[in-house]
Amino acid sequence: MKASRVIPNEPKITPELVAEHGLKPDEYQRLLALIGREPSLTELGIFSAMWNEHCSYKSSKVHLKALPTTGRCVIQGPGENAGVIDIGDGLAAVFKMESHNHPSYIEPYQGAATGVGGILRDVFTMGARPIACLNSLSFGDPAHPKTRRLVAGVVAGIGGYGNSFGVPTVGGSVRFHNRYDGNILVNAMAVGLAETDKIFYAAASGVGMPIVYLGSKTGRDGIHGATMASAEFGADAEEKRPTVQVGDPFAEKLLLEACLEIMAKGCVIAIQDMGAAGLTCSAVEMGAKGDLGIALDLDKVPCRETGMSAYEMMLSESQERMLMVLKPDKEAEAEAIFRKWGLDFAVVGETTAGMRFHVRQGGDVMADIPIKELGDEAPVYQRPFVETPKQAALDPRSVAPPMPVADALEKLVGSADLCSKRWVWEQYDHIILGNTVQRPGGDAAVVRVLDGPKALAITTDVTPRYCEADPFEGGKQAVAEAWRNLSAVGAKPLAVTDNLNFGNPEKPEIMGQLVGCIRGIAEACRTLDFPVVSGNVSLYNETFGRAILPTPTIGGVGLIDDFTIGATVAFKAEGSAILLVGATQGWLGQSLYLRDVCGREEGAPPPVDLAVEKRNGDFVRGLIREKLAKTVHDVSDGGLAVALAEMAIASGRIGAVLEMPPAGVPAHAYWFGEDQGRYVVVVPASAADAVLSRAAEAGVSATRIGVTGGEALILPGERPLLIKGLTERFERWFPTYMSGAAG
Repeated sequence: MKASRVIPNEPKITPELVAEHGLKPDEYQRLLALIGREPSLTELGIFSAMWNEHCSYKSSKVHLKALPTTGRCVIQGPGENAGVIDIGDGLAAVFKMESHNHPSYIEPYQGAATGVGGILRDVFTMGARPIACLNSLSFGDPAHPKTRRLVAGVVAGIGGYGNSFGVPTVGGSVRFHNRYDGNILVNAMAVGLAETDKIFYAAASGVGMPIVYLGSKTGRDGIHGATMASAEFGADAEEKRPTVQVGDPFAEKLLLEACLEIMAKGCVIAIQDMGAAGLTCSAVEMGAKGDLGIALDLDKVPCRETGMSAYEMMLSESQERMLMVLKPDKEAEAEAIFRKWGLDFAVVGETTAGMRFHVRQGGDVMADIPIKELGDEAPVYQRPFVETPKQAALDPRSVAPPMPVADALEKLVGSADLCSKRWVWEQYDHIILGNTVQRPGGDAAVVRVLDGPKALAITTDVTPRYCEADPFEGGKQAVAEAWRNLSAVGAKPLAVTDNLNFGNPEKPEIMGQLVGCIRGIAEACRTLDFPVVSGNVSLYNETFGRAILPTPTIGGVGLIDDFTIGATVAFKAEGSAILLVGATQGWLGQSLYLRDVCGREEGAPPPVDLAVEKRNGDFVRGLIREKLAKTVHDVSDGGLAVALAEMAIASGRIGAVLEMPPAGVPAHAYWFGEDQGRYVVVVPASAADAVLSRAAEAGVSATRIGVTGGEALILPGERPLLIKGLTERFERWFPTYMSGAAG
């Protein structure tokens, strides 16, 4: 290297500038102690990017250690771009979920689009070809003046990027609550396939190895994106638009093919996508994980804008970019492949023996700082927390039904949270690639593995109102719900990814929510042998000090041995026996019936018995594998009546006649209680007694509750509900709302 001039130190570093970079005074003092001098502006920006919450997990790291991350199928757990599990036959599923909450509120289309692009890169960076996308979306009150625009922009962004890239969006969830008014959640999940012996990792190895910049050119979009995502919103939220990245799905498609090709050619030592904090984070992580230093020459970085400073180049979050460490003898071959795909290829640095992060531009040293402290040894806090006070269990007999059961069911199936989300998922291409077995609208999506017979079942789940009322039980429930949804389609649950969305961790009550949910998730994952292999923590989801509902989203992946053997939610024939697996107390605390019909949000959420969840899930899966049950639906939001209505609506024509609720359970609590661990299972009438006998032998609670048939859902003592009318209510809300005629 040529001799370098002194690090430029303009502008003067002031306390105000430090604060603008999201560093607390004590953190800045830690920075000074590490480097032994005042930082340059570029160095300050680098520390700001690497030590913010989004990149360092400084508030959550000590608690995340409680999560079980190993298991019989785990190849790679948390700490890499994505988690990896063995699905047999030399194949692996690679998956992860991440958030793009703040950018999506500021600029809904691009924020959501680049969220999809980022999670796809995380997957193919590991050497996997993406096969499916999912999402979990939380919006504010439908009546809020911004909600409709945010819904339209986010859905268009997800569809625009995913459809153009060419990977099906096969599932997800959409919810509304006024606690998301100023801070929506956009959680994106991607799943890919790779060969088990061809997984690629981020840790660099070897001294003097070329560091190569790949993909699109660097611009000024997304600067301070990671820092912005680690701060609360205030009145200036709209002014943060320049921090939002701009995506190009067609460039990403080229990047995918080029990366997979050079991987197949054996060119790659290490690879890291440029996501949050851009070039800074990718370079530091590769070096720190490999116990190596990194030297970068910014004069060699491809730029689409002129006059970019070192500060701007290091913090840009321009999309569709990768950083790789290549085998020196493969450099020319790799460059030829990237040029063939019309992408930039530039050697921008090398690995070094010293544990330093060295950045030059125009002959000046712009940064020279210890690399380990930037990456692996960022500040870690044991923040004080207070546990959420327990709420009393709500006696269902104390809840007076404000209307007949039939009227309440019509109201619920036509509500914002429980209505059909067809308006959303029809904007996504959910069948491209031709391997989608179960489309959106069921308990879990099912995607064939190559030509079969294996398939992956995938779901995203969380019930935020449970998590706020009791974080521990809510965390357990989110995992159990994912377990049930996978089991309901006949899949063996294998592993999860998580996306932990919370408010400001510096508030002890918010930190208590985070800790409680993590503990609940950990217990459920251990009991169900359902390890966490990847994830993301998104904190500071607040606006004017008002936090979102705690929303620890779980993405579950399960395996089906033969995709031709499974179950869906739709009734398939008349005269079949309807069985309820799982016990019913009529739990109304925190239920949607209590909230949307009775106008009350209170009470303890339903408890989750994990031993029962495992036993019931195993039992239902066995029925599906033996082809005894081809219609299965888990009972969740809205309770039993809503589950039955969804099954009838999905059939398009077949109703059901239901039996009286058991003695001692009020009718409205029986039909709308949200007791956990339950499934509606439909079997041939001739097999019902045998199935019930098997359940008893297995210690599984199961009862016959009705029979399929007719054109209406008939609940005892209630007026018949025609399937046609229920369907109209179910399908009406979303398109009406988005047309501007409601809300």
